[in-house]
Amino acid sequence: MSQDLPKMGTRILKIPERELGKFREGENQERLGLWEVSKSNSSGIKILHEAADYLKTKDTPIGFPTETVYGLGADATRSAAVKGIYAAKGRPSDNPLIIHIADLAMLRDLLAPAPENTANNITDATTDTSHDRIPEIYKPLIEKFWPGPLTILLPNPTPSKLAPEVTAGLKTFGVRMPKSPLALSLIKLTGAPLAAPSANASTKPSPTTAQHVLEDLDGRIELILDGGPCLVGVESTVVDGLCDPPVILRPGGVSIDELRSCAGWEKVEGGYKDESELGKSAPRAPGMKYKHYSPKAKVVLYEASFAHSKDGVMPVEIDGYDLQVGIIRTRHWKPGAGLHCGGFKIRETVKTDASQDSQEMVELDVQEADLHAENGTDIGKLMDVSIGKDTRSIAQGLFSALRELDRRGAKVIFVEGILDDEDIGAAVMNRLRKAASTIKS
Repeated sequence: MSQDLPKMGTRILKIPERELGKFREGENQERLGLWEVSKSNSSGIKILHEAADYLKTKDTPIGFPTETVYGLGADATRSAAVKGIYAAKGRPSDNPLIIHIADLAMLRDLLAPAPENTANNITDATTDTSHDRIPEIYKPLIEKFWPGPLTILLPNPTPSKLAPEVTAGLKTFGVRMPKSPLALSLIKLTGAPLAAPSANASTKPSPTTAQHVLEDLDGRIELILDGGPCLVGVESTVVDGLCDPPVILRPGGVSIDELRSCAGWEKVEGGYKDESELGKSAPRAPGMKYKHYSPKAKVVLYEASFAHSKDGVMPVEIDGYDLQVGIIRTRHWKPGAGLHCGGFKIRETVKTDASQDSQEMVELDVQEADLHAENGTDIGKLMDVSIGKDTRSIAQGLFSALRELDRRGAKVIFVEGILDDEDIGAAVMNRLRKAASTIKS
């Protein structure tokens, strides 16, 4: 994080309304062709207009919700605005950014070379598909998964309408259409795609609530739009269909089996365990480089394949730590994860507000007890969090659990991993491995 970044006041603005806009419908209208913002005079629409005006004129990004995680958005066509993202996050500038679009008209406009005699801005594109620049390989995915948690890699035209900082020197750019009506309306009102990585300090757990954004970026951005908690909880799947066979560059909210159900994607492979994920070369897509998703505490991940994984944490593992121990349980560990402890004297369910798109809340079952040595002596505190057995609930609660244990002062967090199958479990384990200081496998 830049030491010279001036501190500013940070506001959270809640947007309660659900009817914020919709895709234009009609007999001859393409699905996802044009997003139309509601013309109502509601408080939510007024806030969105204020936020869009801010994005048009300021170089500081804003926090806003999507269905995956909260994003830190700025006008992707203006270099100064995109540089503001890197400054606020403390993110390396060789790490590319995903851009977010409101509709297919905006995407087609981006795929056309920028006119030589105009500034880098997005024109009022139409949905004419007679000379469609969207590669055919992606159309089945767009039809099935957009709007939603899927990012596709596309060739960046020359000259490009995107600020060069977005692509970090790559000849491609990653783009997705978020499912959140709030996000779609904000992008549409801004009149430009938004470059938007997760709205956290770089390397910290991704934010799934507005409060998470405030915890990391208070004083570094001025505006956070609060649309409730995110439904998916892990970032989008990133795919490259420009190579043969297609590859998954980052696992996320769309599984490999779902991708393989689409024409042209039957042989898609996982390509995210490559050198760039290890930090040895330039990343092919966002989210593939550097340590990610880490809380302040040291994280020890027990892989599901580890011989002793179902038994819990081996007591010898806590030797040498300041004994403020956190546990994140999923499918097999019992409360306390096999460590010696007294009775749980603090039990609570930590909840977040319902999201705009669902009445479901993220719930964490949190318990605290005294940590004991084998002879019964008190040697510290144990904080136990259950995030459920269902893969979707695990994905949704993972980042919140890491942040909750940080808030409670854990110095080391032991996490029960799940099978790295070809479902969203692959995304969960990908994030955990990047967060972990030690992996038991």
